[in-house]
Amino acid sequence: MKKSVAVLGLGKFGSSIARSLAKGGAEVLAVDKDEDLVRDIADKVTCAVCADISDKEMMNNIGLEGMDAVVIAAAMEKAVETAYKAVMKPKEGTILTVAREAAVKATEIAEESANLELFFRAIFEHAEKTLARTPEMLPVLKEAGVVDSGGQGLLEVFRGAFDGYLGKEIDYTAFEKAAPASSVTKISPQAEAEIKFGYCTEFIILLDKPLPDEEVHSFKEFLMSIGDSVVLVADDEIVKVHVHTNHPGQAFEKALTYGALSRMKIDNMREEHQEKLIKDAQKLAREQEEQEKKDAAAKAAKERKKYGFISVSVGEGLSALFKELNVDWIIEGGQTMNPSTEDMLNAIAEVNADTIYIFPNNKNIVLAANQARDLTEDKEIVVVPTKTIPQGITALISFQPDMTGEENLEGMMEAVSMVKTGQVTYAVRDTRLDEKDIHEGDIMGIGDHGILAVGKGREAVAKEMVAAMVDEDSEVISIYYGAETSEEAANKLAEELEETYPDCEVEVNMGGQPIYYYIISVE
Repeated sequence: MKKSVAVLGLGKFGSSIARSLAKGGAEVLAVDKDEDLVRDIADKVTCAVCADISDKEMMNNIGLEGMDAVVIAAAMEKAVETAYKAVMKPKEGTILTVAREAAVKATEIAEESANLELFFRAIFEHAEKTLARTPEMLPVLKEAGVVDSGGQGLLEVFRGAFDGYLGKEIDYTAFEKAAPASSVTKISPQAEAEIKFGYCTEFIILLDKPLPDEEVHSFKEFLMSIGDSVVLVADDEIVKVHVHTNHPGQAFEKALTYGALSRMKIDNMREEHQEKLIKDAQKLAREQEEQEKKDAAAKAAKERKKYGFISVSVGEGLSALFKELNVDWIIEGGQTMNPSTEDMLNAIAEVNADTIYIFPNNKNIVLAANQARDLTEDKEIVVVPTKTIPQGITALISFQPDMTGEENLEGMMEAVSMVKTGQVTYAVRDTRLDEKDIHEGDIMGIGDHGILAVGKGREAVAKEMVAAMVDEDSEVISIYYGAETSEEAANKLAEELEETYPDCEVEVNMGGQPIYYYIISVE
């Protein structure tokens, strides 16, 4: 009696399976929504139908009642055979073992399995038992106290296929919340070991003619001679190759003797490993910073204070300066210095104080701070509408703990009114502002109310900008140098300003801010 089987999906693998089954004497129903694929295989199978396999009603109309467990078992055997051939040195206790044992079980019970649900359930249960035995097969798994991660993954594929057969609806939100299983660990010692072969090389050979098994083996041996981690999967039409090697060109040259190459990809694993190390270090630094913030917040939460401070800042040096001035929470403004109302509210929640002063330090986010104030009910919020970093620093210095919020706000704003701020940066395009022609790449000195200086040198523009801000009442010049400015250059600028303005005290601070080479205040 001929076996009847439906092949759903006629990609390279599906069409290859359909042709193989038909050659073996099975009655094959081939289904795909691509008319060209259906047309190509129509004369090689019993029946070819153009249909969308996701359309349940259409599939019911086609009729798939004749699916045969024996055919499924044969397909699993073929898959296992292909997987073992693809790996140069197969190891037991891995995904290969789980797949093989599942196929063996399928073959054992296929002839007597009239009920596909019971057939699938028996295979799945046997695969689960095999997975549980993998630590006994691989010492590294036993030592770590885990099962093989690949085998665990294969079981999840089985579970999904079985659920699909049963018609279960899948809740995809579960995947967003689920944490990795503690019992599954991916063992990857190579990530820590010295990389012997530097280039991960992958490609597909479009065969001129099918390769005999001995030629496939010979090609594997050649790849092993120039690298490791060899995976090779071949059928009558294509060969998919993966190898780690120091000579990708040699792999390509050998492959060209069998046919044309497609989808060639070469990755430098040493670069990728270095990038991973950098990313891991950055991630660790972020985690440590977040933990420090949480620890600080927890410490502050133990006792409610009479007043607290929140400040927007950017740059390592400026943030450190605000912390020295007893700021409880720093909102990192980023390059644009534009945190949101939500950022403000989150900061307010972290500061345990009756009265909280917020220093926006940017005219563009005063509104966001005011909105956060209006949305807060359990604390008094005082927004000090500082428009620059130096204004925020001066306002904080002016704070009087014995005054009310309104009294402090009045005193702070009076102090802020004495602060002139200039910022040195570069032009990103040609323009004309404040009667000054500005060209892309020019250095600009931007004051509180417009462009104060334009030129080619940072320090020269800074001095011209300061000259426009200093008057007979000026007493203090504060320099905050940015991430792209050296301490030596900032100190030299300070010395020159001291010579030019002997009646003024000149201070130099490391700001670390992006974009602005200097932020300079005159008071």
